[in-house]
Amino acid sequence: MIEIRFHGRGGQGAVVASTLLAEAAFREGNDVQAYPYFGVERRGAPVTAFTKIDSRPIRVKSQIYEPDHVIVLAASLIGPIEVTSGLKEGGTVLVNTGKSIAYIRDKLPDDCRCGVAVVDATEISLKYGLGSKESPIVNTAILGAFSKATGIVKIESVLKAIEEKVPAKVEANKKAAFEAYESTKTDGEVN
Repeated sequence: MIEIRFHGRGGQGAVVASTLLAEAAFREGNDVQAYPYFGVERRGAPVTAFTKIDSRPIRVKSQIYEPDHVIVLAASLIGPIEVTSGLKEGGTVLVNTGKSIAYIRDKLPDDCRCGVAVVDATEISLKYGLGSKESPIVNTAILGAFSKATGIVKIESVLKAIEEKVPAKVEANKKAAFEAYESTKTDGEVN
């Protein structure tokens, strides 16, 4: 089973991203689960969501404590929240940032044996009018980046999930996902 944990801020689309990722993986013949962890439900508050993907039926319904991959929609969460907590060795940390991989790696714990990928999903989302400058919606862009960084789901499956499940600005969301896919940078350690 592949387990992915999302960390974001309310309004960025972490919960929708987990659902869209599950939809993309389902299209490729997998069993999936996607669900949020609800804490303080307000714009800007930390949000956690989860996606599980397996070729066999998933019977365990619980939070993800030892993820294979972590997606961080707001780089400002690194530090205040232990985003790499429980991350399996060889996993991926994908971060929405305009900063370098080296900068992000310096922010992670020294014992993190993971690959790092970065994409400026905020800039891409704003380019396509997704959200506002104060509150960009980066969920579809980050999924394009996740497809590139891990290869777990094909970009075509992500685009099809967006096409069928996103209620507004479908073409803009698809363009954001594809541009993020094209511009994601990895450090070579990503599995």
